[in-house]
Amino acid sequence: MTTTSVRTPHADVLRDRDVMSERITVQPRKQGVGLRREDACRVGAMRRIAAARLRHCGLEALSDEVTLVVSELVTNALLHSGTAEVGVTMAIQDGFLTITVTDGMSGAAVPGLADGDAESGRGLDIVEYVVKEHGGAWGTCEAGAETWCRFALPEEASR
Repeated sequence: MTTTSVRTPHADVLRDRDVMSERITVQPRKQGVGLRREDACRVGAMRRIAAARLRHCGLEALSDEVTLVVSELVTNALLHSGTAEVGVTMAIQDGFLTITVTDGMSGAAVPGLADGDAESGRGLDIVEYVVKEHGGAWGTCEAGAETWCRFALPEEASR
């Protein structure tokens, strides 16, 4: 017989606090040139770090959705900003987990218009759907240098 344990969020999850603050450096991408393999691997590393931080806080319930959103937003920053550094922060405030991806470059993130055969262009639509399903929202600030999203904390974390 197997048992499944559900981890209770740490008591300090209920209070406002930083969960994660990480930066990656990458080779600035030139228009029309794909991501370097090393830079693409950094997206996966950021996803794994985010999942580990959620586990540490007892917020595994958000892990799949948050890692998907982190992956989409970091990839978007790498593909469209031309930046050499991307930062990811996660913080708990007012009953929400807020994720902020900073690339330091102007130009607001906007959903693409992908046709049925396109291999890309749906990332921000996915982000919008996922965060709305979790009682949140997304947007940009600082002239597009930051893209953020908010997830409502699961009920067991809000008690």
